[in-house]
Amino acid sequence: MQVQAPQPKVDSIKATGSQVIDTIKNLIHAGNVRRITIKQDGHTIAEFPLTFGVVGAALAPALAAIGAIAALVADCTIEIERDDDDGPSPIT
Repeated sequence: MQVQAPQPKVDSIKATGSQVIDTIKNLIHAGNVRRITIKQDGHTIAEFPLTFGVVGAALAPALAAIGAIAALVADCTIEIERDDDDGPSPIT
């Protein structure tokens, strides 16, 4: 008998360049995010896998990259992959 792992839940948020960093910081603070993907016009621009143990200095390179991306894109979609067993989390 095999037990399948629960499928991750994927949410999407539309954001402008200035909102991208704040939105991602809030998502990371929520703590139940597995992966963040930034897309523009349907094309993946950046993808950041996150783990529960990633905090502080380990996030600095990812946040720097997100800041650079935010400066270059006008409108983008942020896809958030999270574990479904935690239930819905508020996205601000």
